[in-house]
Amino acid sequence: MERTGIITMKGNPLTLVGPALKVGDHAPDFEVVDKGMAKKTLKDFDGKFKVISVTPSLDTPVCDLQIRWFNEDAANQPKDVVVLNLSMDLPFALARFCATGGIDKVEALSDHRTASFGTNWGVLIKELRLLARSVFVVDDKNVIRYIQIVPEQTNAPDYDAALEALKAIL
Repeated sequence: MERTGIITMKGNPLTLVGPALKVGDHAPDFEVVDKGMAKKTLKDFDGKFKVISVTPSLDTPVCDLQIRWFNEDAANQPKDVVVLNLSMDLPFALARFCATGGIDKVEALSDHRTASFGTNWGVLIKELRLLARSVFVVDDKNVIRYIQIVPEQTNAPDYDAALEALKAIL
C-alpha cells in the first residue's frame, strides 16, 4: 500500500509505504536489530509502555536533536516505560553515535535489514528507503495510543504532545 500527500522533505512530496495506522489499532510486529546486531521484535517490549521515536538518519541535525531530547526525557520516566529510536542507520553507526553522544536511556534500533518496522507501521519512505520522522506511543497491551507523523521531515516532532499522550496512559 502506498500513500501520498502526507509528508514532504524540503517541500518535495514523498510516498509512504504501508498501512495508515490509527489510534486504537494493535501495534504491528516488527523485526529489527540493536546496536550489537541482536534481533528485536515488539514482543521484546511486552508489558512496557513504549515511546517509539522514528528518525530518517541520526547523522542529521534534527534527528540528532530528536534522539537526544528523548534520551534526556527517558531518564525521568518510570521503569515501565521504554523509549526506542528506530532508523535505517546501520547497527555500527548506531553504536558509534550512541557511544559518542552519551545516548544511554534510549534503545537505538535499526530497520535496515528488512524494513519491517517501516512497512508494517506505514512510515517507510519509498523514494529514499528511510523511515519518516514520527512518534508513536504504545501502551503495555501493545495498543497504539498516539501517532504523530511529522508532515515536513526536516522539522522536529511536537515533543510536548507525545509526552502528554504518554502521561495520559500511565
